[in-house]
Amino acid sequence: MNGLRVLAIDDEPPALDDLAYLLRGDRRVGEVTIAREGAAALRVLDRALADGRPMDAVFLDIRMPGLDGLVLGRLLSQFSSPPKIVFVTAYDEHAVEAFEMKATDYLLKPVRPERLSEAIRRVADRPGDAARPSAEPAPVPVELSGVTRFVSPGEVQYVEAHGDYVRLHTASGAHLVRIPLAALEERWSDAGFVRIHRSLLVAVHHIEHLRLYAGRCAVQVAGVELTVSRRHVREVRNLLLRRTR
Repeated sequence: MNGLRVLAIDDEPPALDDLAYLLRGDRRVGEVTIAREGAAALRVLDRALADGRPMDAVFLDIRMPGLDGLVLGRLLSQFSSPPKIVFVTAYDEHAVEAFEMKATDYLLKPVRPERLSEAIRRVADRPGDAARPSAEPAPVPVELSGVTRFVSPGEVQYVEAHGDYVRLHTASGAHLVRIPLAALEERWSDAGFVRIHRSLLVAVHHIEHLRLYAGRCAVQVAGVELTVSRRHVREVRNLLLRRTR
């Protein structure tokens, strides 16, 4: 059967039925298997591997009896060829943990068809698949007045490190998120970001110009001048030169 092979996991039958229905309605999905708890999901995944037909993705709830979604997600990430993980939950407070686990997406219930479609797109954009453009990395969850919002890499102009936190600078404002800069750099390595300083990560397409003065180097991003450390000057300069060719 063509299309993605996905496993949907939720301990609440109505929610699981709705999710499976929406997944089966997407033309990119070829086969949907369901499980009502984590242990059963592991058995399904083991059988799929044994049959040589591993799952492409797992769509799973977080709060489940026994093996909850976060524990299951960590187990899946240790597979030699792990399926992509999409969390589907009514709770937004686990979004940062999901991001650190390198989940492909994080959907809030009730699931909107357009958001599920976007999650499926992220799953379908598999590394090494030349027929498809690579997907933009998953957005970062940020808290705004008690509400979780997702900021996509395309919105971010530059990122500043603050210990174990980073501040994402966007056109609409800045957001403090508990993610180490090194982890964010790794996640966004293919999204057009470059490290210019031990505490700064910059979106290349937002760099307005490069300035050399008194043996120092700086770039201007969204009207803000940011210092480029000596160890990163050559990389940044060469990157900008390649953009102009």
